[in-house]
Amino acid sequence: MGGVAIGLLPWTVYLSITLPPKHESAHWDIVWPGLDVGIAVAVAATVYGLVRLSNHLPIFAAIAGTLLLCDAWFDTLTSQPGNELAWAAVEALAAELPLAAFCFWIAFDAEAVAVARRFVGASAPSGRGEPTG
Repeated sequence: MGGVAIGLLPWTVYLSITLPPKHESAHWDIVWPGLDVGIAVAVAATVYGLVRLSNHLPIFAAIAGTLLLCDAWFDTLTSQPGNELAWAAVEALAAELPLAAFCFWIAFDAEAVAVARRFVGASAPSGRGEPTG
C-alpha cells in the first residue's frame, strides 16, 4: 500500500499536466444517478448500523462520508460558472460536507455513538402499557 501511495504522486502530476481541461462522457446520465444511489445505499446502511448497533457501523459510515465528499467534489468541479456552480457550492456547504463530517465522526467514534444510542434507547418508553401508580 505504501508503494501505491508513493506511486500515485508522480502519476497525479503526470495526469494534471497531460489531461485536457474538458472531456465529454458518453454515460454522464448514468454516472450521476449511480453515484447518488451509492450514497443513498451507504447512508441507509449507516442508519441501519445505528439502529441495530452493528459492528459494521464504522465501515458503513466511512463509506457514506467518502461518497458524500466525492459528490461534493465532483458537483462543484464539474459545474458551469454561475447559478450551477452556486447551487453546487450551497449543496456542498449546507448538506454534503456537514453530513460527510457527521459520518466520519460516527466512523471515528462508533463506540461512543453506540453508547449514546443505547442510552437513548433505554430511556424511550416501551409502549407496553405498564400500569402506573
